Amino acid sequence: MNFIDEFSKIVEAMRENYQFPLIWIGLLWLVHVINITMKYRLNYLGIIPRHVFGLLGIFFYPFLHGSFEHLFLNSLPAYILINLVSLYGRETFYALSVFIILTSGLMVWLLGRHAIHIGASGLMMGYWGFLVMNAVHQGTAMAIILGFICIYYLGSMVMNVLPTQKGASWEGHFFGCLSGMAYGYLIPYFSNFL
Repeated sequence: MNFIDEFSKIVEAMRENYQFPLIWIGLLWLVHVINITMKYRLNYLGIIPRHVFGLLGIFFYPFLHGSFEHLFLNSLPAYILINLVSLYGRETFYALSVFIILTSGLMVWLLGRHAIHIGASGLMMGYWGFLVMNAVHQGTAMAIILGFICIYYLGSMVMNVLPTQKGASWEGHFFGCLSGMAYGYLIPYFSNFL
């Protein structure tokens, strides 16, 4: 396990992959501009816990934001985390994204406080949880380096799983992180069947 060689490969792969996260962040900004022109009416497509209409929000919540500040604060971690997760391959990125969106969204719908839950930060917490769990569970040089990057540079994100900020969906952050960790833990057991 040569960490220096592996780190060099990661840096090179991130250089080659820099456009992929920008496309996803661009999509978030486009949706936000459309949402503004509609006077934020799209936010009603967020998760509304235990309300039948709120089930639709499971599919839309990560693409909706309450303000430019909300979106901006999600954009930098999104760039870093999408880039890191996509180093495992696009197939893993898409499967992980769908898993986090569906499982964390369902948990927020079942257990979240009564509010409209929106924002990509739950998905970002899921990516963070996956990368950290994968470092522990997989133990390869690449997984350890990526987990270390997450903890060292984005470690403060873990504070988002606590109900400390009024108006923030800490439930989305919490269940997003758990979903990502579950995926990182369980995928080796299911990879033989996929």
